Formats: sequence, C-alpha cells, structure tokens
Amino acid sequence: MIGSRGTRFASRARALAALLAAALVAGTLSTVAAGNAGARGGAKGGSVTFALEAETSSGYCLPDATLAASGIQVVAAIYDTLTAINTKGETVPYLAKSFEPNADYSEWTITLRDGIQFHDGTPLDAEALKLNIDTYRGVDGAPAITPRLTVFVFQDIAGTEVTGPLSVKVTMKRPWVAFPAYWVGRYGIVAPAQLADRETCATQPIGTGPFKFVEWRQNEYLKVERNPDYWREGLPHLDEITFRPIPEGSTRVNGLTSGQFDLITTSNSLSIVDLQAKAEAGEIDLVATDKGAETAYLMLNAGKPPFDEKIARQAVASAGDAREVNEIRNRGLNTIATGPFPPDNAAFVKEIARKPDLKRAKRLNEQYEAEHGAPISFEYLTNPEPDTVAIAQLVKEQQAKAGIEVSIRTIDQAGLINEVLAGSFQGAGFRNHPGGDPDTQYVWWHSDSPVNFGRINDPEIDRLLDEGRSEPDPDKRTKIYQDLSRRFADEVYNLWSWYTYWAVGYNQDVKGISGPRLPDGGGKPFALFAGVIPVVGLSKT
Repeated sequence: MIGSRGTRFASRARALAALLAAALVAGTLSTVAAGNAGARGGAKGGSVTFALEAETSSGYCLPDATLAASGIQVVAAIYDTLTAINTKGETVPYLAKSFEPNADYSEWTITLRDGIQFHDGTPLDAEALKLNIDTYRGVDGAPAITPRLTVFVFQDIAGTEVTGPLSVKVTMKRPWVAFPAYWVGRYGIVAPAQLADRETCATQPIGTGPFKFVEWRQNEYLKVERNPDYWREGLPHLDEITFRPIPEGSTRVNGLTSGQFDLITTSNSLSIVDLQAKAEAGEIDLVATDKGAETAYLMLNAGKPPFDEKIARQAVASAGDAREVNEIRNRGLNTIATGPFPPDNAAFVKEIARKPDLKRAKRLNEQYEAEHGAPISFEYLTNPEPDTVAIAQLVKEQQAKAGIEVSIRTIDQAGLINEVLAGSFQGAGFRNHPGGDPDTQYVWWHSDSPVNFGRINDPEIDRLLDEGRSEPDPDKRTKIYQDLSRRFADEVYNLWSWYTYWAVGYNQDVKGISGPRLPDGGGKPFALFAGVIPVVGLSKT
C-alpha cells in the first residue's frame, strides 16, 4: 500500500514504486543556479506575482479542462491531489492517507485523511471522493459535468463504492498497477458545489488547496488568497498570489528583472540562457532542470495525408536535423531526444537516436512524388512566440533541401491544443510526455483514445500499452515500455527533438521554491516537475 507512513508500498504493490524509483533517481541533467532554492520559507504574509507561459482559456472545471503546464501551475495553488511524487521517484499519499491494492491490482482502496475541508467549508469525505472519481470517468449519476477527455483516462474503472466515512473502493476492469500515479498533477479533487454548477464550474474553482480563488480576468490575471483553514499546519506562508499569463518569453524575463514579476516560468531555451547569466551575475535566483522533462517534438498526424503513409514520415525524419536546430535556436542547451521517454525514465532507450540523411530523404520524397504526382508538403502548426516560429522556419529550410515543402501557421497555445484535439493538423510543434510511470502516457497513443492527437492506429503499440498497464513485475514492465520506444522509432510517428528544459526565475526575496517536506515522512516533493512548482511553501522576505 501507499500507507499512512507516506513512502512505502506493501510487497504486493512494490512494482510501481520500484519502476518509478529506478527511473527517477537515475535522472541527471538537472541544475540549480541559485543560492536559496532549498531555503525554508516561514515568513508569514506578503504577495507575489507569478508570470506564466500561457492563459488557460478552457478554465478550471478539472474533469473538462484542457491544461498545459501553466494551467496545472494554477491548479497546484487551488486544488490538492490524492498523491504526489517525491524526489526519490516514489508516488506517496497527499490528500489520501493510503492507496491499498488487492493481490492482483484489480481493486484499490483509497482512504482519505481526516479533517480536511474544501474552501466552501464542506468536508472532504468518501462521498466527495466518489463523486470526483465518477465525474472524471463520466458515469451516469455524476453531476452535469460531461468530461470530454477524462472518460477515456479512467475507462478501466469498473465502479466505485464508499466503504467507510473516508474510504472508497475502486474496482477495475483489469489490473491497473500504476493507478496511484494518475492522481498527481492535473487531477485535483474538486468541491461537490463546483461540480454541481455547470455554468460556473470553469470560472469558480473550489478545492482543498493552500490558496482560495478570488478573481479571474481572462488574459490579464488570476488571483488567489491564503486558505486560513488549510489542513497542513503552518502553511501556506503567502497571503496572495497573482498569476499573469505572459506568452512572450523575453517579456517575462524583462518583467522579472524590472521587479514587475516576482517569479516566472519558462521552457524557452533562449530565455533560460539569459536567466542563467542573470543568476550568475547575482541579479536573480534560478532553478532549471530537464529531470522528469517533457519531450519536444514535431507531432505528425498519421490519420491524414501525407503522414498516413510511412514513406512520408520517413522522408521528413531523414531531412530533419534536431541537433542543428538545437545548436542554432537553443544555443545547444537541450539534450537531444531519442524517444518519448526522458533519460531519467526506466523506459528510456539511448541507442535509437534519429540521424539526418539528406540523400535518403530526397530518394523517399522522389518515390512519394512518383506515386502521388507531387512531392511531400505539409503545414507546420506552432505558437506565435518568435523563438518557436524561428524553430519552425529552420525546420522548413531543412525540409526544403530534400524538396519537401513546409508552410508555417501560428496559433496561440489554447488554439493549437484544440486543433490537434480535432485532428485537423498535419504537423505541429508540441511538448508532452513528462516523466513518471510510463503507463501515464497510455492515453496519448492508444488507438481508442480521444487524445491520441497523432491519430496513431497501431495494434503493436496498443498491445504494449495494454500489457504494461497490468504487468506487476518491474523488469518486465521496463522491457515493455522500451519496446514501445523502439516501435515509435520504427514507425516514425513523431519526430522527437529534445527534452524540455524548464526554469523558474525568481527575485531573491522569494523563498521556498522547492516546497516543504511532504506529509508523513514522504520526503521532499519533486519540485519543477514538468514545469510546475509546489507553491504551498512559497514565502517572501
């Protein structure tokens, strides 16, 4: 079980913990260019302005929200999750006191901590937990919220049953080894009152988190205030956080150094290089890492021309040179990706790196043209930030050398997510698949999934995903997911570029970036996991 002591599984649940720990503890490539990243907060009061990459236009009705890193950062302030990941790579209890499986992982019993309440004063009890799980899975009898995406995420849940005032038994359609790992990050626990009101669910968030929602002016700011009844004694420290969506990376950096912002997050490599120089000069503090990172890549739509044919995917892959793009556009900061899983993940496979081959690209393109009467051409969809557009332009130049025509169209982050969700794109600059248990990537690649953005329909990938979900042996699970990486390399469904560096730059009067220790001996939180920090421990001196 994941028990009340926080970090331990019983022997029958060790497979998940072993896989995560082996993967994440082995992670390297992280840097801290700051003097107080681990310093303890503690000073009460004060407010900070936190500049994020993007607005979350879908809002914060979590079962129905489309959330990138910026949205999940806001979620971390307002909502708590059932579990958390610590620096050892273990999934440990958070709102939950324990997660306990039966012998074959076909049932999990979740027991909540006592005495926790939502921001509206209602208790977090078993009925509220059951309501949340049922709403996420979109079952009959749940509130008026009709989730578009999470129905598939939790489709392997057969049913939920309240077994005590604070406990719920979740029965699976098949064994689900990594089930606790799904309750980290974007799947916060939502107050029944919020779920009950379809009209306000997206705009009036109510959680159990360290901060209470105050006001949201879309594309301007979202403000939260200290939760005086927070269940973790002595937390949070700040009185108020104002989140500001600032899409332009250089604007965030300039706003930090001018004092307009107290903290900023960025995955923009040029901004990170700039922040590193400012940190070395003593102007700011900085935490930067690609541990647990998402993978940046050119996502190809295998469900429509030209990428419904393998030859087109192979040609574009051979014409591209991620190393050149990284050196020119990212100043060589990022580590080149060999697949969807980062180096600190057990599923990582080093030897399948993609190598450019212009002669092969030309030959494949000529073969495609002979069969179709025209060379390969496609539209590259990207956000309008100058640095990402510059990456797209360099990709266009590389493809042109092989006779492949690329047109570039820009769209904001929310719009881009909607287009890939609709499957209306051909190629899109994307960032996804952070570390953690590989099973959490199931929804992005299985042929039945509505968030299989690349429209991958591959029985072998489906088989590997299904086997990995229910396999309890950690060594066998590792091999399954490494085979999955190799299948991606063989079929060239995505053109993996590099592992995303994330950074949080902050003024030197801000403390507690890495967060306080987790409850019940759970260790330190995995801070800056896929671009999100634990705001619960922030303070300002």
